Amino acid sequence: MAATLALPGFFPRPLATLMLACGVVLPTRADALMHQLAPTGKLRVAIAIAPSPSAQFAIKDAGGNYRGVAVILGAALAKKLGVPVEYVAHNGSGEIQNSAADNKWDVAFLPVDEERKKFVDFGNAYHLLQSTYLVGPSAKFATVEAANAEGIRIGGVAGTATFRTSNKTAPKATHVSFDKADAALEALRKGDVDALGFSRESLTGLQPKVPGSRILDGEFLNSTTSVAVPKGRPGALAYVTDFIEEAKASGLVRKAFDEMGLTSSQVAPAGTTP
Repeated sequence: MAATLALPGFFPRPLATLMLACGVVLPTRADALMHQLAPTGKLRVAIAIAPSPSAQFAIKDAGGNYRGVAVILGAALAKKLGVPVEYVAHNGSGEIQNSAADNKWDVAFLPVDEERKKFVDFGNAYHLLQSTYLVGPSAKFATVEAANAEGIRIGGVAGTATFRTSNKTAPKATHVSFDKADAALEALRKGDVDALGFSRESLTGLQPKVPGSRILDGEFLNSTTSVAVPKGRPGALAYVTDFIEEAKASGLVRKAFDEMGLTSSQVAPAGTTP
């Protein structure tokens, strides 16, 4: 396992075995790091499920398998560590952040905002995030700015960075929170809300599911999607940050986007911090 980690200052497995045979005391940094990264012996990757994929959201296919950018990156990280991967499904990024202190997951891939930084520590970004509105066929407004008006009902998933920002940028509108993305989508279909606030790439997948709906130009949130770990795990944070930079440089992030049909998604430049 230590050989797979390939961390500076750590001994590969054959050398470690030789040193033990000679009675040499081995460093414990690798064990301490693995305790932060995979304390249960496997890498528990928190994922959020939605009707369509994005840089953060994953989907569950007809066979019951999870598919998404976070799934691909989580599997690659587990392989690098030399441990099995386990996906811990949530209804949204808000649920993930709220469970960060409960030892239910080890790594996540989340949109960044200041509120979320109270719950998790972010490594470097792998995606440039833009959020806007999907408006229903009967909506009376056509710009992001016009959404900030009394009588307009905006739906979104509770606890997400996008929905928090919409509440701030459109305070005159009525915001209706949902536990799941598919429930929010159903509300737009029924006309119970006038618009949905999600990332632009998520809306690209959702728009065909609501005939007559349209995605607005412009945006109310520009941020990033980044790798994250529960607070108090500095070794894990440094390691996953290095992993993300490697994943961008190797083309893995771009490949993950393309595999999920997110061909217009933008990979964050090297060294982009949250």
